[in-house]
Amino acid sequence: MSKINATQAEALKSSTEKSETTSITPTKAAAAKTPTAKPAVKSTPTKATVTKSATVKTTPASKTTVKASVAMPKKTEKTKTVKEKTPKLKMERDSFTMPKTEYAQFSVLKERLTKLGQPAKKSELLRAGIMQLTAMTDAALKAAMSKVPAIKTGRPKKK
Repeated sequence: MSKINATQAEALKSSTEKSETTSITPTKAAAAKTPTAKPAVKSTPTKATVTKSATVKTTPASKTTVKASVAMPKKTEKTKTVKEKTPKLKMERDSFTMPKTEYAQFSVLKERLTKLGQPAKKSELLRAGIMQLTAMTDAALKAAMSKVPAIKTGRPKKK
C-alpha cells in the first residue's frame, strides 16, 4: 500500500470540497472523502529494483480512481574497458642443424647471463645474435660469415 504525500492530499481535499458543493448526495460525498481503492501493483522479487508510484485522481462524478505505475530501471550497458592492443607478432617455428660444440655455447652463455642477473632462453640468444649480425656493416658481416664453416643440411641419421 502506498502513502499519499502532502501535495496529493491537498489535491484530494480540494477536489472533494468542490464535489461537495455541487449537487451530490451525502453518501457519494462521504465516499469521495475516503479513498478506498488500492493500487493494483504486486511487487515481485527480481534482481532489479522496482519503484512504485501511485497517483490518485478524482473525476467530476466524485469517483476516486487510483492509478499505479511501476517504473522498471533501464538496462545498464556493460562498460567495456578498451585496452590498447599491441599488434601481435607472428611467430615462426623452424628447425636447423648445428654442431654440438656450437650448441654447447648456449649453456655457457646462459650461465654467464644468469650470473649477470639477466637470465635468457636459447631463442633469446639466437635473436640477440641476429640483431648483432644485422647491425654489422657489409664488410664486418662478410668477415664474420667467413669464420662459420658450412655444414650439411638436414637431419642427422639415426644410429
